[in-house]
Amino acid sequence: MGAVRGDTGGGVDGEAARARLRADVHGPNGERLVGFDNAHPVGKRKRGGPLDHHHRLRTIRPYDYRDAATLLGDFWVMVDAVLRERGVI
Repeated sequence: MGAVRGDTGGGVDGEAARARLRADVHGPNGERLVGFDNAHPVGKRKRGGPLDHHHRLRTIRPYDYRDAATLLGDFWVMVDAVLRERGVI
C-alpha cells in the first residue's frame, strides 16, 4: 500500500547536494492518496520554485521541509486523515 524511499543523490537545479525524498501511499486501484517528495518544482512559478511538496489526493502543495523526523510525522498524520475520510480506519 505504501513506500518510503530516500537516497543521497546530488543537488537539484544547482542546489548543494541534498537527499532526495519520496514517501507515497497508494489506494487499491493504484491512485496516489498521499505523497511527499522533492522530485520537481511546484507552485505558480515552476522554474526556481520550491522542490519540497506534498500530494494529497489530486492536490499538490509546497512543503516546508525541516528534517526527516518531522517529514515522517507529517506524512503519517496526512495518511491517517485520508484513510479516515475514506472510511478505511
